[in-house]
Amino acid sequence: MADKELAKVRTKFAEGVNKAVIKQLLDDILEDGIVNDGEKDSILEENVTKTDKARALIDTVRKKGDEASRTLIARLSKRDPTLYQNLGLTSGQCSQPAPEPLKDEWSTTLKPTTDAFWREKQNDRRTYNVTKETIKSRVALLITNIKFTEVAMNRKGAEKDEENMDKLLKALGYEVVKYTNLTGKEIEEAVIKFSKHPKLKETDSVFVVIMSHGEQGAVLGRNYKKGDTEREKDKFPIDDIFKHLATTHCQDLLDKPKIIIIQACRGERDGSVLVSEAAVVSDDARHPDLSLQADSLRSAPREKDFICFLSCTPDTVSYRHTDKGSFLIQYIVDALNTFAHKDHIDELFTRVALRFDEDFRYLNISQIPTKERCTPTKHFYLFPGL
Repeated sequence: MADKELAKVRTKFAEGVNKAVIKQLLDDILEDGIVNDGEKDSILEENVTKTDKARALIDTVRKKGDEASRTLIARLSKRDPTLYQNLGLTSGQCSQPAPEPLKDEWSTTLKPTTDAFWREKQNDRRTYNVTKETIKSRVALLITNIKFTEVAMNRKGAEKDEENMDKLLKALGYEVVKYTNLTGKEIEEAVIKFSKHPKLKETDSVFVVIMSHGEQGAVLGRNYKKGDTEREKDKFPIDDIFKHLATTHCQDLLDKPKIIIIQACRGERDGSVLVSEAAVVSDDARHPDLSLQADSLRSAPREKDFICFLSCTPDTVSYRHTDKGSFLIQYIVDALNTFAHKDHIDELFTRVALRFDEDFRYLNISQIPTKERCTPTKHFYLFPGL
């Protein structure tokens, strides 16, 4: 019995686990419905030491029964495999997740979700409602600036981003409203027109994807030119996306996930600091063999049910491969193709961020995507293939 197995390792678990893993496990079992918010807070706040928190965690779950204990063990096997093995636990083995794919195992096409998984989530109040009918009404906005009046600003490789994102969104069941090479004013007009799309009333969600050069708080239009007083005004404020799609302006999207993806720089600084003798790569001639370019954003989503993913941290640059397109779009496509059949959108974006962290250490450059002021109230699953 799993609860008895937990009782046997209680002391060793308390000695070997760290605070971070305790918090992660509490988040996991809260999501699994094993504990509620009050029980979680009680374990963290009423126990001073790490070992006391660990013992309280074990004792609370054991009292929930064998299935709850088995779930905690399975969660531990994922959060801290070394501790799991050292404790000699076995009850969670049947529930252990499959190994993560290697880089050459990312799926090139969407893996379909199962009907059973979709039906299971229909009864979960923590999940946004998605039906086979609402999937048929999905619609997305895709804006890509590739060519600029200032030829030196042309975004080589961005056409690959447009192609990849268009293919992904259509595979997920979205009708794609697509624009290319817009001014800042035209971008705003496109967003406003999209906010009145007839499909919004029946859809379960929308994607808004904008890819261009950018700066803190804005995406640049195709006529932008630094140093030209008039043309420097050719910008689209990112906040306007949230204004036009918020409940006050777009009742049809009330209580529906609105996923915003921005591929653009948010400043001119490299996002790294020197931690060794390795050189920091930026958008200059020091490392031409990498074939990278920088897209020179910030957003403040304030309304409910927005899920905002930006390609880099404030004031920093975002990198794009001149043949394969931006890393952000490449990684989003890979993550959704491989895991969207079972992960909700927040988990998918976390996978993207983790891949940046792992891959870019190898490349010796720094870029990390960010989720900022996201306001989802539930988990949103895409359920590909239904």
